[in-house]
Order: sequence, then C-alpha cells, then structure tokens
Amino acid sequence: MRKPKIYLETTLFNFYFDTDRDAHADTVKLFEEIADGKYEAYTSSHVLDELEKAPPNKRDMMLRLINIFEIFVFGFNEEAERLADIYVEEGIIPVKYRTDGLHIATAAVNDLDMIISMNFQHIVKRKTKLATGSINVINGYRAVEILNPMEVIENEKT
Repeated sequence: MRKPKIYLETTLFNFYFDTDRDAHADTVKLFEEIADGKYEAYTSSHVLDELEKAPPNKRDMMLRLINIFEIFVFGFNEEAERLADIYVEEGIIPVKYRTDGLHIATAAVNDLDMIISMNFQHIVKRKTKLATGSINVINGYRAVEILNPMEVIENEKT
C-alpha cells in the first residue's frame, strides 16, 4: 500500500512550536508519523513565504522542520496559480487570502491526497472542502481531502 501524500499548510509549522494551542500535541504527533514513514510530506514556496514573516527565532525553527522531516517543497506552479484564481473568482477564498487558495491548488495540481491545516477560517471548513473539490474535478484534478491533524493521526485508544 502506498503512503498517503500530504501537504502541510503554514499553520502546522506554527502549531508545532506553540505549546499553548490545543492542537500542539496532535501536530507534533503528525510530524512524528511523517518521520516514521507513514506519510510523504510536501509543502510549498507559499508556505516558505509566509514563514519568512515570523519573528527571526521562530521563523528559523519552523523552517528547520522542513529539513529535519525531509519535507519536499513545491515551487511556483502556473496551473496552481490559475486554480487559486478560480477559487477567488468563485467566492470560495477571499482575494485578501488568496495564498490559502494557493495551498489547496498546489496540493491538487501535484496530485496529493490531503492538505493538513489548522486554518479553520478559510481552509478547513465545509464550504471550502466542497467547493474546491468540485472546481478541482471540473478542471481535471482530484478533490483533495482537507483535514486537520486530529483527523489523520493515529490515536492509541483506537
């Protein structure tokens, strides 16, 4: 059985170090499962751009995770840009948060299985999941599952 291919959105790098957040432990567990080989992990230059805006010390720690966990970084992709623009034009993603659409579009055009995020405002929400999935299919891509870490990690109790 092949490993699921997952896209790590910006919020995960933040939650990894933000010990006061409820999902911190689950986010760390997801990274541990990546290290254990359960997933093929990917992110993008859009995440790197967002991480660059963090305070220097935290930025460096978050960027280091990419190397530690051997996360592949996708570069600029014209088709992902076009798909993100459709999400914005259709009113799924606000133009101000177009980068959130770029995360989803990058996962779609690179045929990934899931995007994992803690962004409940624009990414991990029912409307976004349904609408981007439909747009992806209309444009020849799969509907990428949009989940949070708690939905994918192994729980010892199950």
